[in-house]
Amino acid sequence: MKNLVILTGAGMSAESGISTFRDAGGLWDQYPVEQVATPEGYVANPQLVIQFYNERRKQLLQVKPNRGHELVAELEKYFNVTVITQNVDNLHERAGSSHVIHLHGELTKVTSTLQPNNPNYIKELKPEEFEVKIGDLAADGSQFRPFIVWFGESVPMIEKAIEYVETADVFLIIGTSLNVYPAAGLLNYVPRDVPVYLIDPKEVPIASDRKVYAIRKGASDGMEELKKILVR
Repeated sequence: MKNLVILTGAGMSAESGISTFRDAGGLWDQYPVEQVATPEGYVANPQLVIQFYNERRKQLLQVKPNRGHELVAELEKYFNVTVITQNVDNLHERAGSSHVIHLHGELTKVTSTLQPNNPNYIKELKPEEFEVKIGDLAADGSQFRPFIVWFGESVPMIEKAIEYVETADVFLIIGTSLNVYPAAGLLNYVPRDVPVYLIDPKEVPIASDRKVYAIRKGASDGMEELKKILVR
C-alpha cells in the first residue's frame, strides 16, 4: 500500500462547528492570543487560560466529525494513512483515523506545568473531568495545564511528522493557511516526485515552486472529489 500523508488545519474542523482562530469572528477576535495561547499569558492569569480551554473542551461534546473526517478515515482501506494535524480537537480519532500526529497538542489532555512534555505527567481527561480547576495537580505536584503547544513553545512532534512526510507517496493538505510554522514547512520535506493536493475553499499561497493540485472546496466536498481521483 502507498503512503498517504495528510496535513490538516482549522478548515478541516470548521464544518463540524469548531471555531477557527484566524478567520473573522474567530477565537482570536474574542481573546487576544497573548492572553490564552502563550506561556506568558498562562503565568499572568492561569485561571483565565484554564477556563478558556475548559470551554473549548465542552464545545467538543457538542460537535461531531464531518464527512471530510470520515472520508479521511475511509482512505485507510486503500493507503497507509498518516494524519498530521494542527488541530487540537479529537475529531479525526472519533471519525476512525488510527494514526494521528497532533502537532499542537490535544484538547482532551492536561499535563504538568513544570514538565509539559514529560509523558509521565500527561493525562487524558474523561468528559466528566473536562472542567479543570486551579488546584488540580499533576503527579509532580504542579498545576495541571492544557496539553497544548502555545505560541513561543517548541513543537516536539515536528521531527516525527517530518519522518512520515519524507516517506509520502501522496501528500494532501486540507484547510490550513500554511502560514503557521513549523507545520507550514512540512511541504518542503515532500519528495519532489510526489503529487501534492490541497483542499481549501480559499486560495492558499504556496511559498514554494511545487506543483500543487488545488481543489477549491470545503473539507467534505473536497474529500469527495479527491477520493474519486485517488481511488479508481
